[in-house]
Formats: sequence, structure tokens, C-alpha cells
Amino acid sequence: MSTLIDQAVQARLIVSAPPARAVPARLRYERSDPFAVHIAFPPAASLDGAGVEWTFARELLATGLNTSTGCGDVQVWPCGADRTVLEFHAREGVAMVQLDTAELRRFLGRSYELVPAGTEAGHLDVDSDLAALLREA
Repeated sequence: MSTLIDQAVQARLIVSAPPARAVPARLRYERSDPFAVHIAFPPAASLDGAGVEWTFARELLATGLNTSTGCGDVQVWPCGADRTVLEFHAREGVAMVQLDTAELRRFLGRSYELVPAGTEAGHLDVDSDLAALLREA
């Protein structure tokens, strides 16, 4: 069984002056990092021309499909029946994207097949992670 889910999605970048523009993005989920979801945007999507990746809780994304959630760097909320907004806060500013809710549900469904909700801690390799941290110190 695969230990990684990597799914291309189309994001709609919301900008202060219309029109919003479509940008490609990639959602990733790994069994070895079972609490987290990663979303990566290509260099063309950023103001400084560098690729950007955000990591946040899988539970945050799942909850945000139905209700507004998050109070830190990443916030998620439904936008009508078909879209979900992800808002990212960084020192440089705020970015907002809309994603197709059905695509997000498919992605989350695949992640729950890989690591069912509530079993995440059983997929952590704490001993190896601790050993790696000690080697780096």
C-alpha cells in the first residue's frame, strides 16, 4: 500500500483587484506525517517568484469544509456549496485561495483510507524521529 498521496488541484487565487486567477497546486499527505496536510504552490503563484508550501493539520482542513476554523497562520471555511477558502498568513502578507470542495473531500477520503482518523499516533515513529533530532544536535 502506498505511503503517500499526491494530488494536483486547481486553486483560484483571490486578489484585491479582480479578476481572481487560477493557479495549479499540489496537495500531499504522507503516512509518516499523519497529522499534517501539505499544499504546494508553484513559483508563478507567488509575488517573489519562489515556490511556496504550507503545512497544516488534516483535521483543520476537514473541519473547514463545513464551518469556519483556524485562528493562526492557516484558516479554512466553506464558500457556498462547491468551494472552500484557505487563507494563509505570513509576515509578508495574507494570501487566499478557493479550492473545489469535492476535490478536497476526495483527497481527505484517500488520506483516511491510508490513515484512519484517530489512528494517527500509531503511525508515528517517535524513536527514529528522536534519534534524528539527537544526531542533528
